[in-house]
Amino acid sequence: MILELGLDTFGDVTAGADGQPLSQAAAVRNVVEQAELADRAGLDFIGVGEHHREDFAVSAPEVVLAAIAARTTRIRMGSAVTVLSSDDPVRVFERFSTLHAISNGRAEVMLGRGSFTESFPLFGYDLNKYEELFDEKLDLFSKLLTEERVTWQGNTRAALKDQRVFPRLAGSPLVTWIGVGGTPESVVRAAHYGLPMMLAIIGGDPARFLPLAQLYRNALNEFKKPLLPIGLHSHGYVADTDEQARAELFPPYKAMRERIGAERGWRGSLTRAEFDREAEHGSLYVGSPETVARRIAATAKMFGLTRFNMKYSAGLLAHDKLMRCIELYGTRVRPLVHELL
Repeated sequence: MILELGLDTFGDVTAGADGQPLSQAAAVRNVVEQAELADRAGLDFIGVGEHHREDFAVSAPEVVLAAIAARTTRIRMGSAVTVLSSDDPVRVFERFSTLHAISNGRAEVMLGRGSFTESFPLFGYDLNKYEELFDEKLDLFSKLLTEERVTWQGNTRAALKDQRVFPRLAGSPLVTWIGVGGTPESVVRAAHYGLPMMLAIIGGDPARFLPLAQLYRNALNEFKKPLLPIGLHSHGYVADTDEQARAELFPPYKAMRERIGAERGWRGSLTRAEFDREAEHGSLYVGSPETVARRIAATAKMFGLTRFNMKYSAGLLAHDKLMRCIELYGTRVRPLVHELL
């Protein structure tokens, strides 16, 4: 199978020509424009993340994806991720089955617990039930995917009895990924439900995560499931040269990481030397098309990947630079990766 190359974005609020942050509305419109370019550039997928905070503009990925669907012709599209724990599985299914219809079968959904917790108090969910909420809601969603009439009972929402949900999927199935941040329990859960796994590796040597890929394949075998795709999500950025890519990405990437780090109690600031080491040996795919293609191909071989999604947006990194990155990723990196593989 040819490796699919995709993009992920959280709709980061970017800087305008004056260096000041754009409005969230402008950032959302720019995401749609970026997806249009990704479609023209031949990329396979665009993922839009769900967040409920000031620095990321997209809180309703399905709405943005519907606009993308109406303005593209071939690229697949989905969430990255949908925070299922603080949403209702029935409504999630309905929204994505609607997107599936609008896009003529190009929609996907990636379910996860999310790396931020703002949605829990916003929608009235108890963080102490973090695990139970995801477990139960994923169980219900799996039934919605496979059963015409659903009967389900749990503790986190009202029970369903012989209930139909609309619109029904027509033609191709709704591809549903489980986003995994690194816990073995999440890996086994994905295998149990027979859903493809997307590993989010946002720092360090990607080889550290190889045991999770093997665990997933072993668990699929134990559960008597077919061999399923493994994808990988990591930060990256492409420019014409290695030097240009690093120089353009480092300031906004550093600011974004330190802002989030301060919220989470991380100590210290990111130095340029640390950034360069991550770009050379870690999970930051930054550089010229040739450099990024070599690193993606090596990672894909290591894991046996079906898809590689590059999280191309990074804080205030400007829209015009993101557009150039997408152009190079689609027209230069993608064919080079395929050649190397």
